[in-house]
Amino acid sequence: GFCVEALKEALARYSTPEIFNTDQGSQFTSTDFTDVLRDAKIKISMDGRGRWIDNRMIERLWRSLKYECVYLNAFETGSEARDGIGDWISYYNERRPHSLHGIMTPDEAYDKQSPDLKVAA
Repeated sequence: GFCVEALKEALARYSTPEIFNTDQGSQFTSTDFTDVLRDAKIKISMDGRGRWIDNRMIERLWRSLKYECVYLNAFETGSEARDGIGDWISYYNERRPHSLHGIMTPDEAYDKQSPDLKVAA
């Protein structure tokens, strides 16, 4: 499925993390998804069922995506949505400062990390 392919693409494009944390959504608990993680020797970590606060940073990302991109655009096709959301994610990571990172972008914060932390990110 889509999530398995996205995971494989991310693992090929970026370094392999030591731990992969998700919620307990069916797409993340599927054998296909967890097998990819196990085959890559990645530890699997899952938040408590219904515990959105365990993963509040990603929940904040989804909220920002919805209110800053999805709800403001009338995407007419899947291709338009993919392109528009892709552009917003690039903006979010490359140009949008975050107070959590001391007013740096996520890319700047990632680049400042030591090599050991980058592997875990």
